[in-house]
Amino acid sequence: MEDEKRYTETLKAKGHINVTARHRTTLEITKEDSLTPQGDCIIAVSADKCFQDFSPDFLNALKNDEVKIVIRLECEGVTDKVTASGHPGLTFVNPHEMVVRKSEFLCERTLAIKADKAACDLNQDLVKKLKEGKTLSVVLEIK
Repeated sequence: MEDEKRYTETLKAKGHINVTARHRTTLEITKEDSLTPQGDCIIAVSADKCFQDFSPDFLNALKNDEVKIVIRLECEGVTDKVTASGHPGLTFVNPHEMVVRKSEFLCERTLAIKADKAACDLNQDLVKKLKEGKTLSVVLEIK
């Protein structure tokens, strides 16, 4: 049996008082340091990485509709996991925003599509910690 190559990226971001995590089709992590209440898909701000900080091998591996990406979220011992798919049309050019989508919509901000969760589906204890401004650890693993 052939060994599967796995690609992993990790990043840190912070919660914000305006995190609501109510969006029904997307979730977003941004490098921006502020958030308005209208940004209901944004779960964390001040990310220490975005697409341009990821390895080319990681990004190239995600440009394949056969791969899955597992996004592990952890904040002060509270965890959640989102699974999504890659796609050949991903461009990874936005310097600040990474969006995970339940749909198949692609744009410069899209990290992955066909996700099994959006912001509104996340563990509410995790959302509460993020609303308190706690640090979020994110592990992105391509399988």
